[in-house]
Amino acid sequence: MKIRQGLLMSVFAAVATALIFSTAFAEETAKLKALIIDGQNNHNWRETTPVLKKDLEDTGRFTVDVATSPDHGQDMSQFKPNFAAYDVIVMNYNGDDWCEETKKAFEEYMKNGGGMVSFHAADNSFTNWAEYNKMIAVGGWGGRNKAFGPYLYWKDGKQVVDHETNGTGGNHGAQHEFLVEVRDPDHPITKGLPLKFRHCRDELYEQLRGPAENVKILATAWADPKQRGDGRHEPQLMVISYGKGRVFHITMGHAGIQCKSVAFIVPFVRGTEWAATGEVTIPVPDDMPGEDKPVMRLP
Repeated sequence: MKIRQGLLMSVFAAVATALIFSTAFAEETAKLKALIIDGQNNHNWRETTPVLKKDLEDTGRFTVDVATSPDHGQDMSQFKPNFAAYDVIVMNYNGDDWCEETKKAFEEYMKNGGGMVSFHAADNSFTNWAEYNKMIAVGGWGGRNKAFGPYLYWKDGKQVVDHETNGTGGNHGAQHEFLVEVRDPDHPITKGLPLKFRHCRDELYEQLRGPAENVKILATAWADPKQRGDGRHEPQLMVISYGKGRVFHITMGHAGIQCKSVAFIVPFVRGTEWAATGEVTIPVPDDMPGEDKPVMRLP
């Protein structure tokens, strides 16, 4: 009898151990759900969305769906993505306003702890949607001016919120290679990155303006006057808090080729994970560039 009881206890212990390990493995390998929103943009979203999707899926950390809006000028009333089904929303959208119901649903998603990534021209979108402008902190074009909020840039070792300077929001010079300089090396997104790393030829966004609330600049690039830049260190990577939600704002990524630059890929995927969870587990890869030259992942 004692032998049988001992055997049963051993079996129960083995089953319990197996359950513990299987649960731990499931938690470790559980993938985050990302939704890319596209369909309208002054940039080629048909080209960039597949690259963004691949960048995320290649990490093994994400499953990725895509919600494509109606074309410009078409009925937007039925465009109602189920935001709550996702850990993070990647905005590759710059186009017509969403209907009020969709806007309110997105605001609630973010206020209740959702995650968002503003990718490149997504910060040109929704000029007159006040809450969206709070989510992205600063944006460009679309009639933005001093009335929409201050400029945001880096000067003398600190973040500057410039309420005084007049001017429109949004500009960039000629496409060129540039150095990205990390300004907060302790943030989970930038921790472990080289303090300076070179990005391929791209649009260097500058003179972005907006509410600039609850925002921290993580990395900048020098807008070189020789490239028709404004001569300031302009934000390339930012994080913003909105209610309980987290926003990662990356201004790089004009076209598909720029989204294959490791200087773009690494902060993009790490920033997307942070927006979804508040943490970063995706490692800095061996092919992360330094100051000398860009590194591309082709094809």
